[in-house]
Order: sequence, then structure tokens, then C-alpha cells
Amino acid sequence: MGANLAIEAKGLYKTFDGKRAVDGIDIAVPEGSIYGILGPNGAGKTTTLRMLLGIINPDRGYRTLLGFERPLEAARIVGYLPEERGLYPAMTTRDAVAFMGALRGLPLDVGRRRAEGLLQDNGLGDYIDKPIKSLSKGMAQTVQLFGTIVHQPKLIVLDEPFSGLDAINQGRLEHLIREEAANGATIIFSTHVIAHAERLCERIAIIAGGKLRFEGPVADARDRLSSQVRLRTRSADGAWKVALPADARLKDGFWCFDMPAEGIEPLLKALIDGGAGIEELSIERPGLHDAFVAIAGPEAAREMENEGAGREAA
Repeated sequence: MGANLAIEAKGLYKTFDGKRAVDGIDIAVPEGSIYGILGPNGAGKTTTLRMLLGIINPDRGYRTLLGFERPLEAARIVGYLPEERGLYPAMTTRDAVAFMGALRGLPLDVGRRRAEGLLQDNGLGDYIDKPIKSLSKGMAQTVQLFGTIVHQPKLIVLDEPFSGLDAINQGRLEHLIREEAANGATIIFSTHVIAHAERLCERIAIIAGGKLRFEGPVADARDRLSSQVRLRTRSADGAWKVALPADARLKDGFWCFDMPAEGIEPLLKALIDGGAGIEELSIERPGLHDAFVAIAGPEAAREMENEGAGREAA
């Protein structure tokens, strides 16, 4: 891959009560990258993350984390935000962040100073001395995220970090993830919201039904589908039509078809020479959502959409 790996896992398996939760997962996370694990609820994302961190051990398989074959030995240089959130409600935001850092070996006085900086820099300076119980759910979740990174870990692991956040706090989180990566940290997060992964990630793993369906660069996932061409011509008919690909269909006044294997240039020449009169032409590359549907199947995509709608309603 041409890069050192922060995380490498091969052939991870895990069974609970006779049911296979993770069925042969291979993952490679380059140092300094932003890596996403995509899949619907129950796909095996959280179990995979916990095995990578050493919270639980795989039944079979091999994994290293920051060079450690026993992941828990790297605990002090890892930040982990679990899907189940929890802070002491009577603590102030500053002390809550400092306390979480202390659990990873950061002196409390250093933690308090860094907490103030994080809160100030991210628009929460007015809440430094406020108790956690006075915060909104989204603010409290953001504070817990600060506690995850206050000790300046080399690896940041976030399990469904965007769940329950409004648009403003989601934007703050995306900014923070990019900032931490720019400072040299490796970030791996699980999500059921494809848009976040498309905006942030360089590499992804797609998991459905406990199985790995894809692992690699986002661009490679999207390249599994052809780009889509939309064409509108002044001429409604003519000899030029024989140059259109066999899959071309007329919809709302546009010819729609997959990008020809030989590219668009030969088709353009045939249309011009044939007097088609090109009025509009657009080429749309498939998005990650389309790639996910093609790779994991429409049922997995529907489960992710329903999960997202349910969490927003909650």
C-alpha cells in the first residue's frame, strides 16, 4: 500500500451465542488517514472496532494496533468514543474533559488547560464552568468527544460519532476530524450515514451481515459503477442516433446512458458530424451511496436509511 499502517486486521471472526457477528474481516488503515466503516445497524461495525481496540478478542484472526499485537498496550495513545455515551452530570465541562484525559494518563492540570482551549476554540467557551446536566444532548456529546482527544492520541476511534448531533454540531465534528488528521492523528469511525464518509474518508470498509463487502479507497468503490451521461440535442431524429450506446434511454428530453468504454470523444464526433446539435451534455460520476447499493445491496442501503430516520426522530 506504500504507507505504514496504524491498524491491520486479517480474518477476524467473532461469534456470540452461536451467531456469527463478524465473519472474516480484513482491514488496513494507513497512518494519518481518515478511515470509515460503513454498514447498517447490526452489521458488525461496533464488534469490529472493539476487537481492533482489544476490548474483546476475536475467536480467530490477527490484528495489530499502532504496532502492538496486544492492542490494550497502546491504550494511552488511543482515544475511543463509544456509541454508548456517558458523562458525570454534575461535573463541569472542563473537569469532565480533564477527567477523561486523566484516565489515559494525562495530568489533571494539563487536562484542564487543554479542555479550556478545546471549548473556547469550538464555540463552547461560555460553558467551561457549566455542569454537564445543563447542556443539550449534542453539546454533551461534543464535550465527550473533547475528552476523547484531550490527551492528543495518535489514533482516534469513533463509534457512530455523528448520531444524535444537529447540523451545526455535525459540522463542528467534521472540522475537528479534519484538524486532528492534519495534525498527524489517524482517525477511524463507524457510521450509517454515507455522506459523512464521502466527505471525510480516504479509505472505507463496507460491512453488511458481518461480512466485508469492500475495503479500499473511496475512489475504487465509486469506480465500480460507470459514470452517467445526460445528453440533449436540438435534432429529434437522424442518422446520428445510431452512434448512441445500446443502453441509451430518452427521459424528460435527455438521452441517459453509461459512459462508453472508449470514452466520450468518439461519440461527440459522431453526434457533431451527424448534425445532432448538442444543447446540453453532462457527465455525472457515481456517488458513494450508489456504490454502496451496488456493493452491499439495496436491502442494506434501506436499513441504513431507516436507521438514520429513526435516530433523527428520536
